[in-house]
Amino acid sequence: MDEQASLLALFTSSFLAATLLPGGSEAVLFGVLTAYPQLYWSALGVASVGNVLGGMSSYVIGRFLPDEKTLLKKAGGNMRGLEWVRNYGSPILLLAWVPLIGDLLCVAAGWLRINWISAMVFMGAGKFIRYWAIATAITP
Repeated sequence: MDEQASLLALFTSSFLAATLLPGGSEAVLFGVLTAYPQLYWSALGVASVGNVLGGMSSYVIGRFLPDEKTLLKKAGGNMRGLEWVRNYGSPILLLAWVPLIGDLLCVAAGWLRINWISAMVFMGAGKFIRYWAIATAITP
């Protein structure tokens, strides 16, 4: 696989990993950086942008969820992610990269109508820092 195809695969995997679909993009990042270490910053940028766009798709899904009573009934009363976003606002989206809870935080931010720019900035910062830490750990 050439450099462009590798970056496209990284973008796709990072986007899908940030949606409600299961998956991880760390292995793809590892593969790209192992095969093409010169793509360090490009890979970080592509992975971060893909992951933020995936998180924002979850945010948009949250905008279309039903009212709180219906949502509480469907969630079986477990609204922890919603309460975190309600209590801490958009800065809690620094944790949007965390498996399992990150998707819930993004959906909750959309449902609560958190400012989308603020949500994207905090989400992007957290996701970039995570990818940077992973890339730093796997490159010499």
